[in-house]
Amino acid sequence: MRAVLGIRRWRRNPVCRDTDRHEARVALAALLLVLLAAPAVGWTTGSLADEAFRRSAVTQQKQRHLTAAVVVRTASGASRFAQDPDSAVTEEPLRRSVLARWAAPDGTPRTATVWTASSKSAPGTLIRIWTDQRGMPVTRPMDTSTAHTHAVLAGIGAALLAVGATEAARRIVVWRMRQQRYARIDRAWAEVGPDWGRTGTGS
Repeated sequence: MRAVLGIRRWRRNPVCRDTDRHEARVALAALLLVLLAAPAVGWTTGSLADEAFRRSAVTQQKQRHLTAAVVVRTASGASRFAQDPDSAVTEEPLRRSVLARWAAPDGTPRTATVWTASSKSAPGTLIRIWTDQRGMPVTRPMDTSTAHTHAVLAGIGAALLAVGATEAARRIVVWRMRQQRYARIDRAWAEVGPDWGRTGTGS
């Protein structure tokens, strides 16, 4: 930031090196990218992600259905599926893993281990689970608010990534410029150094 603010002051400064001016211009370019390009990247990414997540949510809501299932017994293993409508908002200790049986849309019997937040999980208890069009257990469909939240997070992440990439590029460019400057100083010193301090000595 100091380099950017110093561009105007350094423009007519006789002791200012060209490399200082170049570094200030690089800093200014990086600042403009952070202020203009990064928000644009975040907004574009968020908009595209929002559209994609909304389509996915609509598709899931059409293809996933609540199905009545019968508890066979309490299961000791963990389920891969978070099922009945109340499970997603219920604390983990209050959810139970049960072996349940239900019928697919074509009448095929299905059995799987699922989560339930029902206070009753005795054998024979009816619970509701989410299934797909084939009757296989799935997670609950994404709702619109969740889709929007994911899109916002994606946009923020893209903007932060753009800022980080811009700063990394600025540091690399400045580092390279300084390396070149040091190399020029080393070459100049190699030419002048052997005669340093011997001016007028006749040697």
